[in-house]
Amino acid sequence: MPLLTRTVNTPLAIDVRRGAVADLGPLLADRRISAGGEVAVVVGPGQGERIAELCRPGLGKAEVFTVAGGTLDAALELGERLRRRNYDAVVGIGGGKTIDTAKYAASRYALPMVSVATSLANDGIASPVASLDHEGGKGSYGVQIPIAVVVDLDFVENGPDRQTQAGIGDALSNLSAVADWELAHRVRAEPIDGLAVTLARTGAEALVNHPGKITDDAFLTTLAEALILGGLAMSVSGSSRPASGGCHEISHALDELHPGAGSHGEQVGLGALFCTYLRGDLERFAQLASCLHRHGLATTPADLGLSDEDFVAAVHHAPCTRPGRYTILEHLDLPRDVIGERLANYVDAIREHLG
Repeated sequence: MPLLTRTVNTPLAIDVRRGAVADLGPLLADRRISAGGEVAVVVGPGQGERIAELCRPGLGKAEVFTVAGGTLDAALELGERLRRRNYDAVVGIGGGKTIDTAKYAASRYALPMVSVATSLANDGIASPVASLDHEGGKGSYGVQIPIAVVVDLDFVENGPDRQTQAGIGDALSNLSAVADWELAHRVRAEPIDGLAVTLARTGAEALVNHPGKITDDAFLTTLAEALILGGLAMSVSGSSRPASGGCHEISHALDELHPGAGSHGEQVGLGALFCTYLRGDLERFAQLASCLHRHGLATTPADLGLSDEDFVAAVHHAPCTRPGRYTILEHLDLPRDVIGERLANYVDAIREHLG
């Protein structure tokens, strides 16, 4: 009988703990990523520069590049600078913008990339996607998944709470994204990847059921692992499907219609909660609402400074942001007045549940 297998790209190493950064040099050597520290270290403003100094003793031949981060122009400029010397790898140290910039530049020139996250704001720390701003808005670009992922909880703890809260919203939204994917599979026979579903849902389930707070190491570890699993799920499926559904469509619409209303994680968390309500899954709705509220995330449009009319307009516009993706929003295809009625009922349900 033939043995059927498939190859799954995953990082060679994942290290989530306090003090992890101090062992970056040995990790690169032990995993044969870079025996002599011949790496390009990419840092952004803030904690990234501090971490680079901490790593320097173990990376004797490293060259440090400081980037503004987050734009396609910055990533292309970094790539041009990387061409001038042979590097074993690129080490991106910082938040999501810095890491996405490093991922794109490293992939463009076929260099392995190590992700050293100073915050847990989104699943970009381990995903095969780089989100970068350009003249026309924001684009998502396919890149190679990081060859190693390091999360030092000391630096996560010292960062803004709002970044960690955003990461919670992003990780929890996978529950809604997976439900949308399963809906598309049932209704439109869209192919679905069971392993990707398992990875995305397992991390989010662990998070939504965790009793800890963002000040607890055990909770932060669970959050980091949930975000990493979400990134791996996208790598396995070859698309953002397991981590992006109607929740992300709503967030994209808010970015277009009301830029700056909230962080990506706050918006997709709210979008996931509203989509879950539309789906009629009241048990999951109550579970998500309790978790988001417990960690200080938005559960109503007003929590983001939006009027009901603002949110209705975003939900109505949301399917236009991702043509071809089938979610609960496309499935119901609600006119604006009906979205308004559903939102009013949703807000009542939130008040009843949260008191």
